[in-house]
Amino acid sequence: MTDNLTNIPEPVTPQDIAAVIEEFEVYRQRLINDLTNAAQKAKLPKSKLNARLEPELAQIDETLANLRAQQAALSSN
Repeated sequence: MTDNLTNIPEPVTPQDIAAVIEEFEVYRQRLINDLTNAAQKAKLPKSKLNARLEPELAQIDETLANLRAQQAALSSN
């Protein structure tokens, strides 16, 4: 017989969300740096770089906003 308690996930803490937020922020900056360097090496115009970056940054920023809202909700409880 299996123990049902081992299948219960631990509750998410504000510290857990803070760690994920920090990872997303580092990823966001690395994405900007890597794509900027690649665009410079390929001599792509800044407009093409921005066209590639902006949708991805918008998605990351939206995710960060959602995570911050969750963190605030957990912290206020």
